[in-house]
Amino acid sequence: MERSHSRIPELFGSMVFNDEQMRRRLEPAVYDAWKNSIDHNLPLGTQVADAIAGAMKDWAIELGATHFTHWFQPMTGFTAEKHDSFITPVEGGKVLMELSGKELTRGEADASSFPSGGLRATFEARGYTAWDPTSCAFVKDQTLYIPTIFCSYSGETLDKKTPLLRSMHVLDTQCVRILRLFGNTAVQHVTPQVGPEQEYFLIDKQAYLRREDLKLCGRTLFGSKPPKGQELDDHYYGSIRPRVAAFMHELDEELWKLGVPAKTEHNEVAPAQHEIAPVYSDANSATDHNQIIMELLKRIADRHDLVCLLHEKPFAGVNGSGKHDNWSLATDNGENLLKPGRTPSQNAQFLLFLAAFIKGVDEYQEMLRCCVSYPGNDHRLGGNEAPPAVVSIFLGDELTAVIDAIISGEEYVDVTKKKLEIGVDVLPEIPQDTTDRNRTSPIAFTGNKFEFRMLGSSQSVASPNTVLNTMMAEELRQFADQLEGAADFRAALQSLIRDTFRQHQRILFNGNGYSASWAEEAARRGLSNLKDTVDCMPAYIKDKNVELFTRHGVFTEKEMHARYEIHLENYCKVTNIEANTLLDMVRRYVLPAVFRYQRKLAEGVCRQTQAGFTVSRANYETAERVTQLGDRLYDDSHALAQKLDHAPALDGGIESARYFRDEIAALIHAMAESINQLETLVGAEYWPFPTYADILFSV
Repeated sequence: MERSHSRIPELFGSMVFNDEQMRRRLEPAVYDAWKNSIDHNLPLGTQVADAIAGAMKDWAIELGATHFTHWFQPMTGFTAEKHDSFITPVEGGKVLMELSGKELTRGEADASSFPSGGLRATFEARGYTAWDPTSCAFVKDQTLYIPTIFCSYSGETLDKKTPLLRSMHVLDTQCVRILRLFGNTAVQHVTPQVGPEQEYFLIDKQAYLRREDLKLCGRTLFGSKPPKGQELDDHYYGSIRPRVAAFMHELDEELWKLGVPAKTEHNEVAPAQHEIAPVYSDANSATDHNQIIMELLKRIADRHDLVCLLHEKPFAGVNGSGKHDNWSLATDNGENLLKPGRTPSQNAQFLLFLAAFIKGVDEYQEMLRCCVSYPGNDHRLGGNEAPPAVVSIFLGDELTAVIDAIISGEEYVDVTKKKLEIGVDVLPEIPQDTTDRNRTSPIAFTGNKFEFRMLGSSQSVASPNTVLNTMMAEELRQFADQLEGAADFRAALQSLIRDTFRQHQRILFNGNGYSASWAEEAARRGLSNLKDTVDCMPAYIKDKNVELFTRHGVFTEKEMHARYEIHLENYCKVTNIEANTLLDMVRRYVLPAVFRYQRKLAEGVCRQTQAGFTVSRANYETAERVTQLGDRLYDDSHALAQKLDHAPALDGGIESARYFRDEIAALIHAMAESINQLETLVGAEYWPFPTYADILFSV
């Protein structure tokens, strides 16, 4: 697809009911009322809602829309939608195309089949959607998409957007409190900014269709390592193949139409692996945009006879896919609060925000680990390709030296040879080039933002950013409480920053996060090391974590416990699906292929014996090895079937999850080991599935 560079600015956002469209189509009074509602978190009046709905409907119809939908983000991690047409019957068998303010602002959806974690009873299946006016509506597939929140019949939140919006609001409030202490009266709002980097695999559709595990589980449940993988680093940042380039070109244009600022695209480390990254936007828009990206990755891949895999570990032994979450804070006048400033007062302010972040990560390290824990990411985190399970922060040598000097009270000299003091007048300029050179760190400071690298490629970025926002809001609240009552602001500021860095220095680590010595050192420091989802989940509902979110109104205690139950049930369901899929593939395909090849080998031995020839050692030993592995696989498959028959309820909480990890997942792994060895022994014409080499080099 050839791009016309001159039309890209015109193309961008052409399918979005953005601020420009609202200014153009709404009466000034209506537009001002909408802006006032956004700025001050006020409800829209009925007349204003009706006016906006009418303008939005007219605009959507001009773009070919016939339906509208409330687009929401339930606890599945995916998006959901129910489509209604614009038609309203009138006399004479005619229809009008209408969208009322009521239809725009509120909808009703059957919540019975969405995860609720016990938040609703069976007879309370009704759910409600409510328009999020801070997120732009858009037209896709002849439908007007209206971003909404989603709650239960009794008002509890059932989605990922509502907690994110709540966390953004409380963070805004606490940031402004801090800025007022530094004499900044101009800033009215502070918004978390997010830039998620999305990794994914592209494989040929025909290879995909021949793998039941890819179709049902999103990952291969077995497969031997290909002779050539990523060892030569020839795919990373390499020339993009024409078929992939055509896919990327179409993806860019479709995203640009929807106002998604897709910016960077390149080959990633593993064969068939790629990455796309947008320009930063506010956390709410970034979350919506990432959901759109994940949907369009799959849809547009299909048009090119490709399949996009978003699973964190679709191929064992091959680099997995993550999603780096770049997080910063921006004021409404454009200042980045995590950028070391060029004036002393800005540096003091930066150090305070830095101290709050470090303190938050140390105190809520388990919660940060929990928010990226689910079955797919368990296969990735802790491997030598992704951040370790131990949460730590990388700051780089220069910024670490600044903090060390603050803690010790020793002299730190910058290029201007000024002694480091923490105040609003005499702090020297902090070096600007504090870039990250450590790819093994879970959280890294990269010059003017923090990069949270533990996210998995398939997950919504809403939950991790909700945790980051709430954690930061709590630490800033504590700081503001302490500084607002100080008789000597400068002395209190100096003491607060120094004490915070000293007390939470253990979370800082600039070394190799993959090394065994770091795991030992982390244990000595008292850092948590939660290996997988099952280990993580009890920490999710610790009193400290529940108090964090309930204090700020991001979650109720009931909502926290509901999410805990949802995560555990999801773990059991995913593991159960994988186990049953593997059993089906083994019984119907793998073992029959092994038996056929065994017979072929045995026939060869018999012919050689009957002819009086010396039996081929290769033939005999291969037959013996295939038989041993086949018998082991048969026994393990029988054991797995029995384990599944006696498995506890999928919604049985932490004990069920432990059973599925220790009994079911362990057998899945053991069976995969046997199958992988068989794959290297059984003749290619007998093996029923595409190998990793077939799949990874198919495009």
